[in-house]
Amino acid sequence: MKNIVKFLIIICLTIQPVLAAEKFKTITLDEAIKLFLQENIDLRAKKMDIDEATNNIKVANKLNNPNLNIFYNYGQAGDGNPQQIGLSEDIELFKRDARKNLARIDLKLESDSYAYLQFEKTMDLKEAYVNLVYAKSILGALKEQQKLYFDLLEITRQRDKNKLAQDVDVIQTEIALNQMITQVNSAELKVRKARYEFNKALNIDNDEIYDVKESKLPLPMDITDGSLKILYAPDLDGDVKSFESILQSALDNRYDIKIAKHRWDKARQNVIVVSRQRIPDLTVMGGYAYQPARYADSNHVLHGAYAGAGLTNIPILYFYGPEIKNAKIQVEQAELDYLSAKNKAGKNLKSAYDAFLTARTNLNVYGTKLVKNSEELIKASKESYAAGSSNLTSLIVMEQSYQTIIMGYMDALADYYNTWLDFLREVNSEVFEIEKETL
Repeated sequence: MKNIVKFLIIICLTIQPVLAAEKFKTITLDEAIKLFLQENIDLRAKKMDIDEATNNIKVANKLNNPNLNIFYNYGQAGDGNPQQIGLSEDIELFKRDARKNLARIDLKLESDSYAYLQFEKTMDLKEAYVNLVYAKSILGALKEQQKLYFDLLEITRQRDKNKLAQDVDVIQTEIALNQMITQVNSAELKVRKARYEFNKALNIDNDEIYDVKESKLPLPMDITDGSLKILYAPDLDGDVKSFESILQSALDNRYDIKIAKHRWDKARQNVIVVSRQRIPDLTVMGGYAYQPARYADSNHVLHGAYAGAGLTNIPILYFYGPEIKNAKIQVEQAELDYLSAKNKAGKNLKSAYDAFLTARTNLNVYGTKLVKNSEELIKASKESYAAGSSNLTSLIVMEQSYQTIIMGYMDALADYYNTWLDFLREVNSEVFEIEKETL
């Protein structure tokens, strides 16, 4: 058994250098966001939609190109009739302004869609950053626990030498240590997975592998400096605003509601564009006309000009009724989507607000009571066992309970940050004052 334990310990100690051989570029959250905004592939692709929408305004304002016309009469048809060469132009009536207004609304829609994507992706990046720091926090806590078990194994072996402990105590400690070694290895894997997710959230087109600066999650009140300050998580003890005072401000700033409103406006403007297809277009023409000398009574070439006008696309055979009906249906659909977005936004915000307050309460309990009391208890239990005043089973149970509390504390801390990020998602703002103003 002792040989097996030594073998597992050697494996545990040699895993770290292998993992450390990977090269990472450590960056802060602020640096990650700047890099993301400059080089993220998704944002670069979405930005092209804005450029396209800008160009579409010019497309909507286009004029039709002219047509070149030549009329040449042969034989007797040319007797007394002039030959003509000139241009004709089809002019749209009351259509271009409607198309331009539609294109301008579409530009607003694409601009807000880009801003929404940028916001969502930025929040994804922050969440991935927090989750990677959280995974490192768990790994660090487990390593601390592993060290406690190593120390406990030494104490047990020393007591065994002094005939103060039975062989079963050594075996029991070795089993607990082996279990901890597997947990540390699993935590290492979770750190690597979280690092992959962080780099996926960055989505940068290079071969660099980025890692976060922090090795553990701090309490919100400890974020006075450093990269996580950009999270702007509120303190644990401050009074927060009521949900009603937050709701209207959030609804005014949500990108999804703005986008739904733009789509509604676009649908209404599209009714105007489609309806104006009923208006006939004007065709004007003009050019140079002449009569050859052989056809002229004066035996000289006769020079002149011609001009004409006409109406095209007169809505007699087809009145565009189905297109107009469809456009009006789209208006009703867009209005319902807008109302749905507002309705869902309020409920999602309430859910995120309640989840954040619950996470805040849980973290306060861990920070003020559970962790502190557990640290004192495990310290006293360890000293009691070393002095021979308690048995090993009680100490291992205490160790495991302490580990559970520490893991719960890390979970509560990560949950606090993630629920705060979820709340910011629902108010569609990276910075939001949730605390009440103090006089």
